[in-house]
Amino acid sequence: MRPTVGVLALQGDVREHLAMLETCGATSTSVRRPAELERVDGLVIPGGESTTIDKLLRAFDLFEPLRARIAAGMPAFGSCAGMILLADRIVGGTADQQTLGGLDVTVRRNAFGRQVDSFETDLVVAGVPDSADHPVHAVFIRAPWVEEAGPGVQVLAQVEAGPAAGRIVAVRERDVLATSFHPEITGDLRLHRLFVQIVEG
Repeated sequence: MRPTVGVLALQGDVREHLAMLETCGATSTSVRRPAELERVDGLVIPGGESTTIDKLLRAFDLFEPLRARIAAGMPAFGSCAGMILLADRIVGGTADQQTLGGLDVTVRRNAFGRQVDSFETDLVVAGVPDSADHPVHAVFIRAPWVEEAGPGVQVLAQVEAGPAAGRIVAVRERDVLATSFHPEITGDLRLHRLFVQIVEG
Protein backbone atom coordinates (compact mmCIF):
# COMPACT_ATOMS: atom_id res chain seq x y z
CA MET A 1 0.00 0.00 0.00
CA ARG A 2 1.29 3.48 -0.87
CA PRO A 3 2.24 5.52 2.21
CA THR A 4 0.64 8.94 2.58
CA VAL A 5 3.31 11.62 2.96
CA GLY A 6 2.35 15.20 3.74
CA VAL A 7 4.15 18.41 2.85
CA LEU A 8 3.77 21.27 5.32
CA ALA A 9 2.10 23.84 3.08
CA LEU A 10 2.68 27.12 4.93
CA GLN A 11 5.65 28.38 2.91
CA GLY A 12 8.30 27.14 0.48
CA ASP A 13 8.53 24.70 -2.44
CA VAL A 14 5.37 22.76 -1.60
CA ARG A 15 4.38 21.72 -5.15
CA GLU A 16 7.89 20.53 -5.98
CA HIS A 17 8.02 18.28 -2.92
CA LEU A 18 4.51 16.93 -3.59
CA ALA A 19 5.45 16.02 -7.18
CA MET A 20 8.69 14.29 -6.20
CA LEU A 21 6.99 12.25 -3.47
CA GLU A 22 4.35 11.04 -5.95
CA THR A 23 7.09 10.04 -8.39
CA CYS A 24 8.77 8.08 -5.58
CA GLY A 25 5.65 6.00 -4.95
CA ALA A 26 3.91 7.88 -2.16
CA THR A 27 0.49 9.47 -2.04
CA SER A 28 1.34 13.10 -1.31
CA THR A 29 -0.90 15.71 0.26
CA SER A 30 -0.66 19.28 1.56
CA VAL A 31 -0.86 19.79 5.32
CA ARG A 32 -2.18 23.07 6.77
CA ARG A 33 -4.55 21.86 9.50
CA PRO A 34 -4.32 19.43 12.44
CA ALA A 35 -6.93 17.15 10.81
CA GLU A 36 -4.73 16.89 7.69
CA LEU A 37 -1.68 16.11 9.84
CA GLU A 38 -3.54 13.22 11.47
CA ARG A 39 -3.97 11.50 8.10
CA VAL A 40 -0.30 11.31 7.06
CA ASP A 41 2.33 8.65 7.71
CA GLY A 42 5.24 11.09 7.37
CA LEU A 43 5.83 14.79 6.73
CA VAL A 44 8.18 16.95 4.67
CA ILE A 45 8.97 20.41 6.06
CA PRO A 46 10.18 22.53 3.14
CA GLY A 47 12.46 25.52 3.00
CA GLY A 48 11.36 29.09 3.56
CA GLU A 49 11.99 31.36 6.53
CA SER A 50 12.18 29.39 9.76
CA THR A 51 10.90 32.19 12.04
CA THR A 52 7.93 32.79 9.71
CA ILE A 53 7.08 29.08 9.55
CA ASP A 54 7.32 28.93 13.35
CA LYS A 55 4.75 31.76 13.62
CA LEU A 56 2.48 30.21 10.96
CA LEU A 57 2.55 26.83 12.73
CA ARG A 58 1.09 28.57 15.79
CA ALA A 59 -1.44 30.58 13.77
CA PHE A 60 -2.74 27.35 12.18
CA ASP A 61 -2.73 25.48 15.54
CA LEU A 62 -0.23 23.02 14.13
CA PHE A 63 2.81 23.58 16.32
CA GLU A 64 1.93 21.37 19.30
CA PRO A 65 0.24 18.57 17.29
CA LEU A 66 3.22 18.40 14.95
CA ARG A 67 5.77 18.44 17.75
CA ALA A 68 3.84 15.64 19.47
CA ARG A 69 3.70 13.50 16.31
CA ILE A 70 7.44 13.86 15.71
CA ALA A 71 8.18 13.03 19.36
CA ALA A 72 5.96 9.95 18.99
CA GLY A 73 8.06 8.72 16.05
CA MET A 74 6.40 10.04 12.90
CA PRO A 75 9.03 10.20 10.10
CA ALA A 76 9.94 13.76 9.10
CA PHE A 77 12.20 15.27 6.45
CA GLY A 78 13.26 18.91 6.68
CA SER A 79 15.11 20.83 3.97
CA CYS A 80 16.85 24.16 4.70
CA ALA A 81 14.39 25.95 7.05
CA GLY A 82 12.91 22.51 7.73
CA MET A 83 16.28 21.42 9.13
CA ILE A 84 16.21 24.39 11.53
CA LEU A 85 12.68 23.52 12.67
CA LEU A 86 13.65 19.90 13.35
CA ALA A 87 16.78 20.80 15.34
CA ASP A 88 16.71 20.59 19.12
CA ARG A 89 18.95 23.70 19.35
CA ILE A 90 19.53 26.82 17.19
CA VAL A 91 22.40 29.30 17.02
CA GLY A 92 21.48 32.68 15.53
CA GLY A 93 17.73 32.34 16.00
CA THR A 94 15.43 35.10 17.19
CA ALA A 95 14.77 35.46 20.93
CA ASP A 96 11.27 33.95 20.72
CA GLN A 97 11.98 31.30 18.07
CA GLN A 98 11.07 27.74 18.99
CA THR A 99 11.64 24.49 17.15
CA LEU A 100 9.69 21.27 16.77
CA GLY A 101 12.72 19.19 17.72
CA GLY A 102 13.41 15.61 16.76
CA LEU A 103 17.10 15.89 15.88
CA ASP A 104 19.79 16.02 18.57
CA VAL A 105 21.71 18.71 16.69
CA THR A 106 22.68 22.36 17.00
CA VAL A 107 21.97 24.23 13.77
CA ARG A 108 23.28 27.66 12.81
CA ARG A 109 20.76 29.79 10.89
CA ASN A 110 21.94 31.50 7.67
CA ALA A 111 25.33 29.90 8.28
CA PHE A 112 26.48 30.21 4.67
CA GLY A 113 25.55 33.91 4.51
CA ARG A 114 22.90 35.97 2.80
CA GLN A 115 20.96 35.32 -0.42
CA VAL A 116 23.91 36.58 -2.48
CA ASP A 117 26.10 33.88 -0.91
CA SER A 118 23.89 31.06 -2.22
CA PHE A 119 25.88 28.38 -4.01
CA GLU A 120 25.78 24.88 -5.51
CA THR A 121 28.08 21.91 -5.01
CA ASP A 122 28.16 18.14 -5.43
CA LEU A 123 27.92 15.88 -2.37
CA VAL A 124 28.41 12.25 -1.52
CA VAL A 125 25.43 11.42 0.72
CA ALA A 126 25.49 8.29 2.89
CA GLY A 127 22.41 6.15 2.32
CA VAL A 128 21.85 7.56 -1.16
CA PRO A 129 22.56 4.88 -3.76
CA ASP A 130 25.43 5.52 -6.16
CA SER A 131 26.24 8.99 -4.77
CA ALA A 132 29.96 8.17 -4.66
CA ASP A 133 29.97 7.83 -8.47
CA HIS A 134 27.01 10.15 -9.15
CA PRO A 135 27.04 12.83 -6.44
CA VAL A 136 23.93 14.64 -5.26
CA HIS A 137 23.89 18.16 -6.74
CA ALA A 138 23.04 20.39 -3.79
CA VAL A 139 21.64 23.94 -3.97
CA PHE A 140 22.18 26.09 -0.88
CA ILE A 141 20.03 29.24 -0.44
CA ARG A 142 20.61 31.20 2.81
CA ALA A 143 21.24 27.77 4.22
CA PRO A 144 21.95 26.54 7.75
CA TRP A 145 24.59 24.01 8.72
CA VAL A 146 24.89 21.62 11.64
CA GLU A 147 27.38 22.88 14.25
CA GLU A 148 27.08 19.87 16.57
CA ALA A 149 25.52 16.43 16.19
CA GLY A 150 24.66 14.23 19.16
CA PRO A 151 25.88 10.64 19.48
CA GLY A 152 22.69 9.16 18.00
CA VAL A 153 22.84 11.32 14.87
CA GLN A 154 24.22 9.92 11.62
CA VAL A 155 26.11 12.49 9.55
CA LEU A 156 25.09 11.83 5.94
CA ALA A 157 26.99 14.57 4.09
CA GLN A 158 29.58 17.29 4.56
CA VAL A 159 30.74 20.03 2.20
CA GLU A 160 33.93 18.74 0.59
CA ALA A 161 35.67 21.90 -0.68
CA GLY A 162 35.87 25.66 -0.33
CA PRO A 163 35.63 27.83 2.79
CA ALA A 164 32.82 25.67 4.22
CA ALA A 165 34.70 22.37 3.78
CA GLY A 166 33.81 19.89 6.51
CA ARG A 167 30.53 21.56 7.45
CA ILE A 168 27.70 19.07 8.09
CA VAL A 169 24.79 19.56 5.67
CA ALA A 170 22.75 16.33 5.91
CA VAL A 171 21.85 14.25 8.97
CA ARG A 172 19.55 11.47 10.09
CA GLU A 173 18.40 10.37 13.54
CA ARG A 174 16.09 7.37 13.58
CA ASP A 175 13.26 8.33 11.17
CA VAL A 176 14.05 12.06 11.02
CA LEU A 177 16.06 13.26 8.01
CA ALA A 178 17.31 16.79 7.29
CA THR A 179 19.35 18.60 4.66
CA SER A 180 20.73 22.15 4.54
CA PHE A 181 20.07 22.18 0.81
CA HIS A 182 17.00 21.97 -1.43
CA PRO A 183 16.71 18.50 -3.05
CA GLU A 184 13.31 19.37 -4.52
CA ILE A 185 14.69 21.82 -7.10
CA THR A 186 17.28 19.68 -8.88
CA GLY A 187 15.11 16.80 -10.14
CA ASP A 188 17.27 14.23 -8.28
CA LEU A 189 14.76 11.90 -6.62
CA ARG A 190 17.16 9.93 -4.45
CA LEU A 191 16.66 11.78 -1.14
CA HIS A 192 12.88 11.77 -1.53
CA ARG A 193 13.06 8.07 -2.37
CA LEU A 194 15.12 7.47 0.79
CA PHE A 195 12.50 9.32 2.84
CA VAL A 196 9.62 7.35 1.31
CA GLN A 197 11.51 4.15 2.21
CA ILE A 198 11.89 5.43 5.79
CA VAL A 199 8.13 6.05 5.95
CA GLU A 200 7.37 2.61 4.50
CA GLY A 201 9.70 1.02 7.05
